[in-house]
Amino acid sequence: MTIAIDQPIEQKQLSFDEFLARYGGDNRYELIDGEVFDLEPTGLHEEVAAFFTTKVCVQIDKIDLPWFVLQRGLLRPSHLNMTAFRPDVAVVDRDELSKELLWSNQSILTLGSSIKFVAEVVSSNWQNDYARKVEDYAVLGIPEYWIADYAGLGGTRHIGKPKQPTLSICTLVDGEYEIQQFRGNQTITSTVFPGLKLTAEQVLRAGG
Repeated sequence: MTIAIDQPIEQKQLSFDEFLARYGGDNRYELIDGEVFDLEPTGLHEEVAAFFTTKVCVQIDKIDLPWFVLQRGLLRPSHLNMTAFRPDVAVVDRDELSKELLWSNQSILTLGSSIKFVAEVVSSNWQNDYARKVEDYAVLGIPEYWIADYAGLGGTRHIGKPKQPTLSICTLVDGEYEIQQFRGNQTITSTVFPGLKLTAEQVLRAGG
């Protein structure tokens, strides 16, 4: 199976401003601790992300909240000077955007209070999704974070042995994520979108 390949593409570390000047307009790139990564999403990666977006949009419409889906906008944690994540899918609370100083000019978020839900589709640099982003998204206070590992790429300490496609749902409890994992025909549970009626397989195969 062909997978997305995340690789640092700069020989020297970049500040956020340098990253923004060079790569800010291209949604293929994100910055982690000064290293620039080209996400190079494959077709199936994009299918899974699009499936998330479709299902989440339906739920937002049903519950009639002032939320919308942002795809590959930049999330720059205010406590990190050389990092700007680019989530595959983020659900944004429109009512919180007045607090976002950069939003009026660029699709850049800095406050966790603006984000209700994030989803990442795992690629070859799975460590960022399973470790780094779990930590930083929790610090930001994002209520729910989904990790869609459709190819079973994560380390065995994250998805077990034998490795297999896994959907990890991280729910924020007292400032830390509690992680539930779903596989095959197991029905997923979401606190942010309790109306979702999906199995892990449906998500990981993008409905196919």
